[in-house]
Amino acid sequence: PVDPPQEKINTLINMYYSGQMSKTEQACQELLQTYPKSLVILNLQGASFYGQGKLREAVESYNKAIQIKPDYAETYSNRGVAFQELGQLKEALEDYNKAIQIKPDYAEAYSNRGNALKELGQLKESVESYNKAIRIKPDYAEAFSNRGNAFQELGQPEKAVESYNKAIRIKPDYAEAYYNRGLTLKQLGQVKEAVESYNKAIRIKPDHAEAYSNRGNALKQLGHIKEAVESYNKAIQIKPDYAEAYYNRGSALKELGQLKEAVKSYNKAIRIKPDYAGAYSNRGNALKQLGHIKEAVASYNKAIRIKPDYAEAYSNRGNTLKELGQLKEAVESYNKAIRIKPDYAEAYSNRGVAFKELGQLKEAVESYTKAIQIKPDHAEAYSNRGNAFQELGQLKKAVESYNTAIRIKPDYADAYYNLGNAFQELGRPKEALESYNKAIQIKPDCEEAYSNRGNALKELGQLKEAVESYNKAILIKPDCAEAYYNLSSTKKYKPQDTQIGIIKNLFECSAPNGTDRRHLSFTLAKAYDDIGEYDKSFDYLKEGNRLRKKELNYNIDNDRRLFARIKDVFSAGNLAPDVIPDRKRPIQPIFILGMPRSGTSLVEQILASHTKVHGAGELNIMANLVNSILPNLPDQNPNQGGREWQNEITTLGDAYLKALEELKIPEKIITDKMPLNFRYIGFILSALPEAKIVHLNRDPKATCWSIYKQSFSSQGNGYAYDMNDLAEFFKLYIDLMSFWREQFPNRIYDLCYENLTENQEEETRKLLMYCDLEWDEQCLYFHKTERAVKTASAVQVREKMYKGSSEAWRKYEEYLQPLTKKLINLKCENSD
Repeated sequence: PVDPPQEKINTLINMYYSGQMSKTEQACQELLQTYPKSLVILNLQGASFYGQGKLREAVESYNKAIQIKPDYAETYSNRGVAFQELGQLKEALEDYNKAIQIKPDYAEAYSNRGNALKELGQLKESVESYNKAIRIKPDYAEAFSNRGNAFQELGQPEKAVESYNKAIRIKPDYAEAYYNRGLTLKQLGQVKEAVESYNKAIRIKPDHAEAYSNRGNALKQLGHIKEAVESYNKAIQIKPDYAEAYYNRGSALKELGQLKEAVKSYNKAIRIKPDYAGAYSNRGNALKQLGHIKEAVASYNKAIRIKPDYAEAYSNRGNTLKELGQLKEAVESYNKAIRIKPDYAEAYSNRGVAFKELGQLKEAVESYTKAIQIKPDHAEAYSNRGNAFQELGQLKKAVESYNTAIRIKPDYADAYYNLGNAFQELGRPKEALESYNKAIQIKPDCEEAYSNRGNALKELGQLKEAVESYNKAILIKPDCAEAYYNLSSTKKYKPQDTQIGIIKNLFECSAPNGTDRRHLSFTLAKAYDDIGEYDKSFDYLKEGNRLRKKELNYNIDNDRRLFARIKDVFSAGNLAPDVIPDRKRPIQPIFILGMPRSGTSLVEQILASHTKVHGAGELNIMANLVNSILPNLPDQNPNQGGREWQNEITTLGDAYLKALEELKIPEKIITDKMPLNFRYIGFILSALPEAKIVHLNRDPKATCWSIYKQSFSSQGNGYAYDMNDLAEFFKLYIDLMSFWREQFPNRIYDLCYENLTENQEEETRKLLMYCDLEWDEQCLYFHKTERAVKTASAVQVREKMYKGSSEAWRKYEEYLQPLTKKLINLKCENSD
């Protein structure tokens, strides 16, 4: 006989289905010595080999069966399964087709062929094959389930769910169908339903590790992080070498803030799976949050070595390098991420942040814009682009960008905060106040918003409310250095003030080169000055200035080149017409300029007290306009440019007036008190010959001392933080003003600050006369005028005229020798 007795075959079958594969293999080998042509035994041997993972031996066993009976469909189908497991998909497909040719109603062969086609990526053909299996065998649960997998890969999740449901109706205890349905429901966003599906899979098959792990993912997405961790733990108990479960648990622990435990979980995933790039990358994220920055970079590098096209790892590495201050390297890392994944909006957005910190503001704007083009609802990119626009002086664009961020994300506290800063810079403190209030409503613990809100209130003259806002910032964050600094300008310290000790302790604990240390230095300098301890005051002041200079990386040579360039442009002579043309302009600008801290705020407050005048504060408009044309202007003789030069000047004047019109101010006489506009007097008088120039002079030592003890919020006064730089800049200023007087005789009104404080009414009358303004008594009571004042003098201009402030420097005379020696023979000029 070909086959052994039936009772022996039954014994083998029972042994096989009880999972005793090696015993089945051994028994088959023994029987084949007696029955070498038994197809039943050869197929059972092949199945036992397959069950033990001995795939090639299984193929050989099926080959022998086929040689004996070339038309045995089941053997072809079984060999196809072994070939498929070996990755020999074409051979598997040929076997399934052969089985179907032999046995056209062979449902299992059609289903298996569907599996092979799916692995080959021929998804539509695989669905057709499953459909044939189902038509032959309508209750074929496995075919329905496998067809669901194909639909899922085709991106047809709704059809996939339908197919899984049919499999489950046929076979209610079908754990894999429930599991796969869970995956698809999660993909459809039906996360709660996905959890239920995973639960059913687990009830049927309590050792289903994958179901536990993926249930953890769904629970995490629902915000049930602790339950997710429990689910991952269960998966790991079942399958201790389950790297993905350790990885997912690490991510959940990170969300819970259990960063050390997260790192341990990622480490276990890596030990199990040493080439697990995702685990290295996410471990880097956790290490970064723990403050282990260098270790984080090493972890990202490991992820990248394993997976060189890992865009997310490059982007995360960029974030970490940025935190290390390695900004150029961070940009390179973002660039690599973008090359791998050109539509990676987050990498573009983060690269924008690095560019901004490098001072490459235009590149930052371009990077943010690219992120927005890829992801039009990227609120963070809009807000950050607003920051870059703001630093570029393009405040209107900044406001538009912040507003767009807020439209996308109405509860975006940071965007409201940034919008408040832009309004503040635009000289619109009321709108700034509204924005800060909105930020605080959304984020009640936002100490920065309270601190800057205090600045807006201070500008509006609401000093009591400003102090309350600063104190609120400090209450939220007791180490809020900037709030202490802002508060210091509104109060006079007394020896028993407990706040001095608090600030001193914060200073001693602060980072050696940090911004907080700078703020605290200037605060302590003010406090010790108030209580008369001038030695201590100057020590802290010197430290604050050192830190600010280092932060700005200022070099006086840059200003030397700028001043020389401006003088070269105008060295050919006066470009403004000798006679002011008789033409009506919609707005009459008055430029109040000179060195900072020379009295420009006081003079603007006096003029703004006049019924016909609006004080617009410090405007960046002229500086931005001049800087846009200065690189392209001819040297030595601007008249060489002829009509082109005149066109540039005319355009500049029109653009300036248009910018003033956009402020929508009802008064037609507007003051612009940006002190450093003294650099651009030639441009102003050439482009706006009808403009009035009020130049403030003050005693050089008093001016420079007042500058040196001030920490300016803008980055435009880099010379202010070093005595040598300050003296050299003051000389450049004096020299340029002499140049302007030669080029534009009788066009500049020089007003001496000391004379104004000594002879208030006389000097005020002369000032109004120069500005073609009739006398207005209110100008003498400027301190009562309610208007926003956005400078370091915001508090002083609310007080009556103060005499003697120019002598304050003498308290520090012994410390100021490097400065005062260089200022000898420089004097204050005054118009008759």
